[in-house]
Parts: sequence; structure tokens; C-alpha cells
Amino acid sequence: MKNPLAIVKEKFGDKQKLIAAVEAFAKKDDLWVNRINEKKGLAHVSNAKLLRLHETFTSVKEKFGSRDKLVAAILELEKRTKDEGYKTRLMGYPVPRLYDLYQSTSKRHASAAKAPKAAKKAAAKPKTKAAPKAKAK
Repeated sequence: MKNPLAIVKEKFGDKQKLIAAVEAFAKKDDLWVNRINEKKGLAHVSNAKLLRLHETFTSVKEKFGSRDKLVAAILELEKRTKDEGYKTRLMGYPVPRLYDLYQSTSKRHASAAKAPKAAKKAAAKPKTKAAPKAKAK
């Protein structure tokens, strides 16, 4: 497994190009929630975190296109499309947190869809009675 610096050099050339790629999501899209320290900027963020941010923003951009569509997908998965309070709370979350929430919610609902089948199989099997326990003297 390569270290983050090697991946940055392989994919982007140097850290400044990676920072520019991450900042591109901040400028042209409505994906970004501005929570950057103005004094430090993205130059002080680790390579690993910048790579994760770029990967997350790229995935969200390809799959959903915008934060609004990602929030709408989360609300639909949780069957809370009419809950305006929940929607406004989700709109305050940054994209990586929203994407993690989407992934965990979709996994949870996928496993919940499989669970009733397993419960039916378990209910169909006849239960055997346990042997009576020996009395202690």
C-alpha cells in the first residue's frame, strides 16, 4: 500500500495541484460548506485528508450532482421527505458527513430488507425442546 504522499505525486504531481482540485469543488459547485480556517487554508491539511476529500467530492458529484440531491436521497431513504426540520439540519452538515450518512443509511436499509427473510426461515424451523436439567443435590 502506498503512502499518501506517493499517491498525491502519482495522481496530481504535487500537493498544490491536489489543493487546487479540492478548491475547485468549493468554487463552482454547491457541494462545499465553508469551514476552512482563513489563516491556514487547505495547505496545512494532511495529504491523506485531502485525498479523502477529493475522493468524496468526486463520488458525490458523479452520483448526485449537488448537496441538495444528496440530502434529498437521504431523506427518501429514511422516509422523511416531508420533515423540514430534519432537512434544514442535514443542510448544515458538510458533504463528507452527508455521504457517510447516506452510505450507512443505505446499508442499514438493505440489511433490513434481508432481515425479514431470515426471520421467516428461523420461524419455519421447528423448535426442539431442551433435555431436562439434572437436579442438584
